[in-house]
Amino acid sequence: MRVIGLTVLTMVFVLAQVALAQAKPESLAPLAEKISPAVVNITTTTLVEGRTGPQGIVPKGSPFEDFFKEFQDRNNDQDRPRRSSALGSGFVISEDGYVVTNNHVIDGADEIQIEFFDGEEIKAEVVGTDPNTDIALLKVKTDKPLAFVSFGDSDLSRVGDWVMAMGNPLGQGFSASVGIVSARNRALSGTYDDYIQTDAAINRGNSGGPLFNMDGEVIGVNTAILSPNGGSIGIGFSMASNVVSKVVDQLREFGETRRGWLGVRIQDVTDDVAEAIGLAKAEGALITDVPDGPSKEAGLLAGDVIMSFDGKEVKDTRALVKQVGNTAVGKAVRVVVFRDGATKTLLVTLGRREEAERAVPAAMNGEAAPAPRELEILGLSLTPPTDEMRKELGIDDDMDGLVVVDVDEASQAFEKGLRAGDLITEAGQQKVATLDDLQERVDAAREAGRKSLLLLIRRGGQPRFVALGLED
Repeated sequence: MRVIGLTVLTMVFVLAQVALAQAKPESLAPLAEKISPAVVNITTTTLVEGRTGPQGIVPKGSPFEDFFKEFQDRNNDQDRPRRSSALGSGFVISEDGYVVTNNHVIDGADEIQIEFFDGEEIKAEVVGTDPNTDIALLKVKTDKPLAFVSFGDSDLSRVGDWVMAMGNPLGQGFSASVGIVSARNRALSGTYDDYIQTDAAINRGNSGGPLFNMDGEVIGVNTAILSPNGGSIGIGFSMASNVVSKVVDQLREFGETRRGWLGVRIQDVTDDVAEAIGLAKAEGALITDVPDGPSKEAGLLAGDVIMSFDGKEVKDTRALVKQVGNTAVGKAVRVVVFRDGATKTLLVTLGRREEAERAVPAAMNGEAAPAPRELEILGLSLTPPTDEMRKELGIDDDMDGLVVVDVDEASQAFEKGLRAGDLITEAGQQKVATLDDLQERVDAAREAGRKSLLLLIRRGGQPRFVALGLED
């Protein structure tokens, strides 16, 4: 009986190994053959101005006149405009000739040449670009249907999944490299960053090329590498397809991006800020300022914490920015905020971010501040702003607040970044215009048993919240 059981166990183990071997492909060649026809090499040409600089001046009749004339004639060719070329990668997303690449690959180019897998070369025109995500959409004119690839769902990609990068590294066109997804949701420097990190080899020239999953779907656009020497060390970044596909759809339809705009300035909620305002968890996006725009019209206020946007929970500022940017311009969305210890729902009709960024804020006028005196509290020396202070610090005449004159370097205020010249406009989520206002806010917070007080600080016009401890 024991022998039979051992035999059965051995057979199960062997069958499992066979099944595993059958599930794992012996080669990635079928995948490479399937996707290669849709990958393209991109060559850009830019007209570069000739050398400019001081020209030698030789007096007429000088013995050096002939020498300088001959020297200038020899160098005339170097002074003429010349053409500079650059290489990149891309991929076809439709049979009628739409091609995706990086914006930095074609930025400033006078001519864009697309080379296909079969060797055919066609000039491309720019349909639209989005510097925020470094994506560009090109179009080639062709009489025949082109091989193309489709976007996959990058949110389904897991750390450890196999991926294949294909492109034109260092001018070696149609090169494939294989690796895994090393990390997800990486941010580099952009507002809408959502990068897939991979160890598949990515080098110069791979920019704009696709990152494929094992089903041959594009889950990323290869954009950047981290390297001390300019070559691949196994840390590459591909912009996630769920970001790229939305950008491409807008570029294809409008020739530009049209992102939703909420019209608030925000910062992350820290543990001490959450404690200061009575919020159970350090989540959401804390509003620091509400300029003229959709949110102001809807009644949102500085000090509100956005907990939910359009039915989705808001974890932090990065999540909110992405959610708003991916929402249609003109859509009316429900925004749930935490205010004065309770939640409140407001309906906001989104504006367009691109239009808001082009708008120039109007100048404001108002009355001068009262005569100054100083108060030392929470490690800060404070005074109402004089006309001279307003002019020096760029404080609008109608903006109330207290100017930080000095900060005790041993205080928590100094540790949290407060400096002379900062303007405190709110304390405990209420406006402060006088020194007595601030003293009252501090006393009220202590009487309520608060461990900290939330201050709204403005520096160079930019607002942020800071929570300072109230312990003596």
